[in-house]
Amino acid sequence: MRLQILSCLLLTTLTTSAQEGQRAAAAAPTVPAGTVISGIRTTAYTHSEPAHLKYGLRTAAGTQLKHGNLRSAAADWSVFPVGTVFQIAGQSCLYVVDDYGSALVGTRTIDLYQPSTSEMNRWGTRTVTIRIVRWGSYARSLAILKPRAPKASHVREMVSRLALRVPA
Repeated sequence: MRLQILSCLLLTTLTTSAQEGQRAAAAAPTVPAGTVISGIRTTAYTHSEPAHLKYGLRTAAGTQLKHGNLRSAAADWSVFPVGTVFQIAGQSCLYVVDDYGSALVGTRTIDLYQPSTSEMNRWGTRTVTIRIVRWGSYARSLAILKPRAPKASHVREMVSRLALRVPA
């Protein structure tokens, strides 16, 4: 009888630990640092484009657009969550996903911030290989986007996809 109780307690503990582990795994990054992803379509944008004028030099994450050793990038946050840091093969600078755009939702396209129209045009569209330095946060992406969902269908689409990734 005592052995049965101990077995039952052990099984309950293991089951609870397994469930906690599954929840943690669901919330954990799905792409480890160092992962290389090829075939990523990239485009470029700048703050002076008509679609970006109302935001000025601010990103969707609320930070200043960056262009130096660490540069801003826009993506579908349900694909590349906010805070994802990556490097394009052959470049020394790093990019951080801190912005999004309606044309990016549902794609694996990353839009790279350029400080001028000429640099934006010079980049054009390229297919690149990236190396993940740090994976961003789906939970943080969802927290930023959820209040914005009523205003735009592309945000609602990202929110619905993120809700599947972030445990309740």
